[in-house]
Formats: sequence, C-alpha cells, structure tokens
Amino acid sequence: MSEPITTQDVKNILIGFRGQTITLEKLRSELQIYRGDKSFDTVRNIVFQLAEQHILTYISRGNYKVIQPVERVNVYGLKRERRPMYPLVFPRDFETGEEMDFAQYIGVREGDLIVIGGVKSKGKTALMMNFCAENIDKSPVLLGNEYTVIGEDGKPEPSPRWLSRMDFMSQHIDWTDENGDDRFELLPVAKDYVEHIKKNRMNLIDWINLDGGKLYDIGTLLEALKAGIGRGILISALQKSAYSDNARGGQFVKDFADVLLLLDGFGENPDDVMLTVEEVKEKTAPIMGRKYAYRIEGSGTQIVNFRELKKCPTCNGTKNIKGSPCYVCDGTGWVNKGDIIFK
Repeated sequence: MSEPITTQDVKNILIGFRGQTITLEKLRSELQIYRGDKSFDTVRNIVFQLAEQHILTYISRGNYKVIQPVERVNVYGLKRERRPMYPLVFPRDFETGEEMDFAQYIGVREGDLIVIGGVKSKGKTALMMNFCAENIDKSPVLLGNEYTVIGEDGKPEPSPRWLSRMDFMSQHIDWTDENGDDRFELLPVAKDYVEHIKKNRMNLIDWINLDGGKLYDIGTLLEALKAGIGRGILISALQKSAYSDNARGGQFVKDFADVLLLLDGFGENPDDVMLTVEEVKEKTAPIMGRKYAYRIEGSGTQIVNFRELKKCPTCNGTKNIKGSPCYVCDGTGWVNKGDIIFK
C-alpha cells in the first residue's frame, strides 16, 4: 500500500472479521503492507489504539479478537408484543387420558429446551413419541438417529421398529392429514443437528449421541440449538447413568435446559419407570425434585398408571430394614403418594 495507512483503513478491514480472531500478520496482509514498508509499525500502533477503544480485545502476542458491536435494546421505549406461553401438551396416561399432572406447574416459552435424560431402555423414545403425538397439530419435526435406516435403494426410510411403534399408535393418533400426508416431518439426522433444525417449529431430537471423551461439547451444542430454534421449542433426549441426578454432559446440560426430566428404572419390572422433575426454570409450584412412576405398555408406546411417589416412611427411603429389603416399598425406597402407610 503506497499511501500512509490510516485508522479508518484498518477499521474497514476489521468489519469483515467481527466476532473472529485476527493476527497482525493477517491484518498487514489484508492491507498489502509488508516488512520494510513505512506503515509496517503503524499498523501495530493503530491496533493498540483500537484495543483501548474496545474495538479489538487482546488475546496473546500478535493475536486479537475483533469485537462484535452490540447496540442497546430498549425495553419500554417501544411497543412490544407480549408472547404467551408455548401451548405444549405433555404426555398423557393412556388409561385415564390425563396429562402428567406436574405439567400444569411448568412454564414453557418459545425458544425453550426440554431435556429428557434416560437410562438405556427406560422409555426415552416412548416419552418423545408421546410428546410428538400430543402436539401433532404443531407439525413437529423429528430428528431421530434410530428412526431411519438406509433402504435397499440407498435412500433413508423409516426403521422397522420405529415404524411398528408408529403403526401401533395410529390406532389412536392421526399421523396423516386428509390427503394421507404426514402431519410431522421426519429428517434422517444423526449429527449436525444445528444445521437441520427447523426454526419456529417444535423439534424433537431422539437422541443426541456424543463420544464419552467429548461430553463437554454438549453445552456448546445445546446453546447453538437454542439460538437457532427461534419461536419454536426443542425437546431432546440424552443418555444418563442409573440414578444419576443429571444426563450425560453433567452441569453443562443443566446450564441450558429449561426443563430437565430424568428417567430411571423402578422396581424389578423392566417396564416400570421412575420420572424425576430435576430442573424447571419457570414454575408456579415447588415441583423440582418430585418423583413419579408409570409403566410402559402397548409396544413401548403407552404410559399407564401414572402417579406421584413419596419417600417410604417405613425405611425412610433407604430401601432396607435391618439388612433386608423393605417389606412396605419392596426395596424401592418409594411408595405411591396416595397410599396410607403405617410404620
């Protein structure tokens, strides 16, 4: 660059790097200034000044991040629409038709993330499919890494097990419209979820699978998903360890989940599930920590005998009395809340 470099010349280059890192070497290259030019040292001096003006932030020697400008948001200076709660319907007890009773105390907003952390084979998919069924009027989007397989023609098609469950539920749910077309959208996505979620829609991911050594990535992924969901909501399933108080990813999951539900086994029957309301960011009653139980029937699609649990008053939740399984709670540590138990 033959003309003397100016501060405005540097600012013009930095516009294309907002939110990114840039080196002095890269900046000089963009300005076509090389060692020996009169402006070689001038670039460094201008960068120092821009850092003081909070246009750049220092990272390390010769490395800077270009700050993304942020303008103030007027809250009451403009007329703004007050958006209502998102009309999410939680799964119902198949026999009673009643929605899971804790749902009435949970506030779900547009842009919210609901995480279902479940032990393997303890009903994550059953819960996800029931969320889909109860909210079929919202044209939900399904991103399931086990919902599709590659067919003989080399193209994705519904997996036999998932399709069988859908067929079973079709006895009670209209999956198609009057033209016979799907009322939901099934996408064969097993990764790159952020690139494929549908903005302003209800998206269900069953399930997010991360390598054991990369669980810390879940926070970044969930944050990006929430940022891209717009006025829709996201319900995502994750694996968890038995009786852990969190899904895989630990505190990173709690940081971004607006609602966190945990699924564990309950008792000796493998079809019995214990649901814990672990995290709720907007609630109208003290429901965090409450536990519920139900059985999964109907080809793994129906929730039956849904009820709230309370700690067994006989063993005080320890599951044992004098070294033997508690005879009142059958060694589970919990009893139905409505039962009358005498010590």
